[in-house]
Amino acid sequence: MDFSDIVMWIGFSLAAYSVVGNDVIQTLGTFLTSNEKSSKWYVLAGFACTILSVALIYGYINNDIDYGRLDKFDMPTEYPWYYLIPPLALLVITRFGVPVSTTFMILTLFSLSSVPNNLPEMVGSVFDTSSKLGAMIHKSLIGYLVAFFSAIVIYVLITKVTEKRFLDKPLQDDKRIYWIIAQWFTTGFLWFQWLTQDLANIYIYLKGGADLSIIGFIISLLILVSLLFYIFYSKGGAVQDVVRVKTNTADIRSATFIDLIYGVILYIFKYNYLGLFEAKLPMSTTWVFIGLLAGREIGIHINIHKKISKTIGKMVISDLVKVLLGLLVSVILVFIIKLLAV
Repeated sequence: MDFSDIVMWIGFSLAAYSVVGNDVIQTLGTFLTSNEKSSKWYVLAGFACTILSVALIYGYINNDIDYGRLDKFDMPTEYPWYYLIPPLALLVITRFGVPVSTTFMILTLFSLSSVPNNLPEMVGSVFDTSSKLGAMIHKSLIGYLVAFFSAIVIYVLITKVTEKRFLDKPLQDDKRIYWIIAQWFTTGFLWFQWLTQDLANIYIYLKGGADLSIIGFIISLLILVSLLFYIFYSKGGAVQDVVRVKTNTADIRSATFIDLIYGVILYIFKYNYLGLFEAKLPMSTTWVFIGLLAGREIGIHINIHKKISKTIGKMVISDLVKVLLGLLVSVILVFIIKLLAV
């Protein structure tokens, strides 16, 4: 095994840990929060790993582990040492609980050929929707706005019969089983939608998984399953606090609605039902998630309190600043790596 192969597998492992510790918790965060007191962590992890395994095995059998998200990316023939910088940076940022977009941080690394060589043009590519970086940022921004405004409208309409009732009337034990079934179903739907979007962020280090042997595929699957079990064991880590501080997310009924809405929005973007973007163009699911939670908080408070408090305003702005900070770090890293590669 040459050095390039070592970097490839180390990069995959680091990317897997970073994505699992950052993006996965944003997808499974409400599932973990609403079930951590009633179900064993390894039962929750086993459920998530089962769906992960099904998605990966199905993709491997059909030679499409990345579900088409890497079709327009050039797979590298060599792996220089600086390919390890983005996942390492993700590890550090995730430790501080900042929800970062792994799509920007990692995928742009593999499209360096489309990034200009001089700084002014590099900066311009961020706003150029014809470039891969600019197109992904634009699609992700629209994803945030769609999730944000959709959540405001939805929760203004349903809060009185959902969230307000959930807050006033604790769930009765004889009805819990129905909500458990509903929530696990919606979580499974959401989790699969996320996997078919973001597996590309991990498997791009293995050239999309197209050339993996059966042994190589099994090793990659075991790495992901092990990391997922660890994340559930550690109760989500610092990023999970983004979920915990939101209104009533520990209630399984509230979590069910969040997962359903999030899953539907990802599904819409996955198949381009809005007709605004190429369906297979990668986007940041992190931005969609943050937009959804922000819109939900505003919708709930408009309905219940008839106003948006300064606390909620600061929370929404704080989460947005975090994802924008993550974008800034991602873009700067890509520019630095581009200069190193020249």
